[in-house]
Amino acid sequence: MLLLCLESSCDETAAAVVRDGREVLSNIIASQVDVHARYGGVVPELASRKHLEAMPVVIEDALERAGIGIEAIEGIAVTRGPGLVGALLVALATGKALAFARDIPWVGVHHIEGHALAIQLEQEVTYPFVALIVSGGHTHLYLVEGVGHYRILGRTLDDAAGEAYDKVAKLLGLGYPGGAVVDRLAAEGDPESIVFPRPLLHQDNLDFSFSGIKTAVLNYVKKQSSEISGSHLNDLAAGFQRAAVEVLTAKSLRALKATGLRRLVVAGGVACNRGLRQSLQQAAREGEFEVFFPTPLLCTDNAAMLAVAADAYLSQGHRSALDLNALAGWPLDRAGDEFLFSSI
Repeated sequence: MLLLCLESSCDETAAAVVRDGREVLSNIIASQVDVHARYGGVVPELASRKHLEAMPVVIEDALERAGIGIEAIEGIAVTRGPGLVGALLVALATGKALAFARDIPWVGVHHIEGHALAIQLEQEVTYPFVALIVSGGHTHLYLVEGVGHYRILGRTLDDAAGEAYDKVAKLLGLGYPGGAVVDRLAAEGDPESIVFPRPLLHQDNLDFSFSGIKTAVLNYVKKQSSEISGSHLNDLAAGFQRAAVEVLTAKSLRALKATGLRRLVVAGGVACNRGLRQSLQQAAREGEFEVFFPTPLLCTDNAAMLAVAADAYLSQGHRSALDLNALAGWPLDRAGDEFLFSSI
């Protein structure tokens, strides 16, 4: 099946053409970073307006890059949630209109389901596996038993890891989004120079908490008599990153032990973080388990990642109803049974 996939859950407008849920023919992303940078974060109303402007453009570009016309598309996949409702509705309405006009099946896909399965676009990872989804809005551990079958193992109790990165970057005047900047500075600093807390690290559970690390950075900055810059800034970034990465790594290893599995998939925007990749790769070598990271393009919000689940659902003879609505919040463990499918 040749799928057109559409994503607009936050501040990236994306369209992709994917064949048989695996072969990516195009994957186009229009970023809104420049729009929201001046505000230090995503402004929902502005995001929705920009999605309206960009959606026709990215669809046309995706079709052109794939070398096909809209008449060749056999199915539509759209991010249903979670995300910003106004933003989600842009892709959702567009997908519905295209499916209705061409009388082809369509399906609303869970955003995190897309991230968890994105690795399958590049290499075959055998189910079941543990997935660490770590981004600006999510930090969760899941047991992934197959398409549509997910169980939450642990989650953040407050801030997501990516959110903490961006807030620390804003606090230090590094701009938005700041996660990549903190990662780059951390590589030049001494992670032992400034030690920050590791919340929940030694508690016997799989949950996370990152607000305490963020507050510790804020308190440290307030105590300084002069502006933090140069090597001092690098050391602060390194100390913060070491604390965050140590918690993410420890909890992931604990999840593998609890499930008895030897495969870990890491996805979401923070999966691009070099410190996290190095830490988990080292842990994999020492613990003799496999760790998988999608390429950076598939870690960020993109449309191609929806194709793995969408192709499986549509191939089973299901489509989403045209009255399907966006969901700002939506537990992933209900993704397989809450699409409100009706038979084709």
